[in-house]
Amino acid sequence: MTGRPSVPVILARSDWLPLAQAHRERAERWTLPHLQRRHRGEEHPVEDFLFEYYNFSPSALARWHPGLGVALEDAPEYAPLGAYLTESGVSRVDPARLERRLPGLRWTHRLLERTASAEPRWNCFGLHEWAMVYRGADRRRHARLPLRLGADLTDQVVRDHPLRCTHVDAFRFFTPDAAPLNAQPLARADQIDYEQPGCVHVSMDLYRLAFRLMPFAEATVVLDAFELALDARQVDMRASPYDVTGLGLRPIRVETPEGKAEYVREQRRLATAAAPLRERLAAHVSRLLATAERSTSLTS
Repeated sequence: MTGRPSVPVILARSDWLPLAQAHRERAERWTLPHLQRRHRGEEHPVEDFLFEYYNFSPSALARWHPGLGVALEDAPEYAPLGAYLTESGVSRVDPARLERRLPGLRWTHRLLERTASAEPRWNCFGLHEWAMVYRGADRRRHARLPLRLGADLTDQVVRDHPLRCTHVDAFRFFTPDAAPLNAQPLARADQIDYEQPGCVHVSMDLYRLAFRLMPFAEATVVLDAFELALDARQVDMRASPYDVTGLGLRPIRVETPEGKAEYVREQRRLATAAAPLRERLAAHVSRLLATAERSTSLTS
């Protein structure tokens, strides 16, 4: 289905409110512990990462949106939101707001298509996190977590293994001494050319692509992407040089043959889980793109 239906589906409050409440309750499994830790001044370098690194607040994650083509009766809590129109007591997202998103939608569509068709790679072994502390352990991002092997042996692991990172946003955190060791330098302009579905961070970043579609896509896709991203983040940190046993996680010892094999199994599992989510996001983007382009052609 493409474009915007001429008459939106209209949900009565008794129909849409349970959907919104179920969405909030599902989100609060993650948002409430994060907010409680923040109130206490505590940190969780695995679970808090998705709230701190990605620009999407806990309250936004917990808010359900029906998406384009669905209107809500008696929804005063949606009326103040910037992308909504309210007429005769019925609120819906304003499709005209999509026009300004055309460049981003086109870029996202291209990224999703190219990544889905790219050959997955299984030989990086999660060493991007090691490269982020190489010869810079005193400036590591998670200073409260000790290095599992200590600074010297961590550096040795990096020297003993080729770095094959293909993810721009991981590469940009490499230490100055580690960046030249990567198989290729990466810049933002390279992102679409190098992203591939075997990358744990690429699966994680589906969360960012999902929440950027709000409020024009139905919000369940964001929670699905969040939970996949959390799974990927756990794998990411288990394979890192940090000692995560205090967080209840078992390390993936990628410096060993057994650990490398385990990491590849986890990569493949995440890639399999990410594929249908990527397909769903691509379908959302295609629909929104068609609506935005139609709207632009009518106003030009």
